[in-house]
Amino acid sequence: MALYKDITEKPFFIVGPCVMENQELLYTVAEKVAEIGAKYPVTVVFKSSFDKANRTSVHAYRGPGLTKGMEMLANVKEKFGLPVTTDIHEPFQAAACAEVVDILQIPAFLCRQTDLLVAAAETGKIVNVKKAQFLSGQDMFYPAQKVKEAGNGQVILTERGNSFGYNNLVVDFRNIADMKEFGYPVCMDCTHSVQRPGGAGGKTGGDRKFVPGMAHAAKAFGVNGYFIETHPDPDNALSDGPNMLYLSDLENLIKSLIS
Repeated sequence: MALYKDITEKPFFIVGPCVMENQELLYTVAEKVAEIGAKYPVTVVFKSSFDKANRTSVHAYRGPGLTKGMEMLANVKEKFGLPVTTDIHEPFQAAACAEVVDILQIPAFLCRQTDLLVAAAETGKIVNVKKAQFLSGQDMFYPAQKVKEAGNGQVILTERGNSFGYNNLVVDFRNIADMKEFGYPVCMDCTHSVQRPGGAGGKTGGDRKFVPGMAHAAKAFGVNGYFIETHPDPDNALSDGPNMLYLSDLENLIKSLIS
């Protein structure tokens, strides 16, 4: 409950590399996240995925898997004292991840999956529900309601753009205002919103130069938090490289958002 209180009371940032490539990468990014959390009046949460279950190609790297992934996140949590989060794709993963994570993330494609939402809610952890690319902000009342009626009022709703054609996303920032009316903190996914899904020949493309603009536009609409995937060398990352912010640029972006 203490973490959720912090999230509702001051700006929060969910930050980390898209996928768990190795422990060293997680430590490198987590060290910077922890440093920012100690330096500025914000709440920081470390994020990385143990399995990217919706990669464009069957040959794409998915991650280390549930068991190894939870071990790697637990190491980050112990070493840096950070709250951590990851995404889950199947109901059975909720309880296993809840032994380590502080926030369970529901992927956008799966935000209407009742069993997944209920399983996440029943762990008692915060549930971050990403808005599907095919839903409006107003539609997100119902996924949030599923979590709440399963006995858990600790909900975050995350905007990440909508599909309006092939291989592209468009952000309607009115969705932020609509979701805020439900009384939950709303987060802006600043990096997945600049994706070009499946638009890079068997993988997702994108353009990270738009990430700061997405963040500042969301701030203008009163967003509570920011989801930012980051990597020290995104051009050589194993997943979502074109959309990830350079780790070296992270602090300046956060400073600009809280000034």
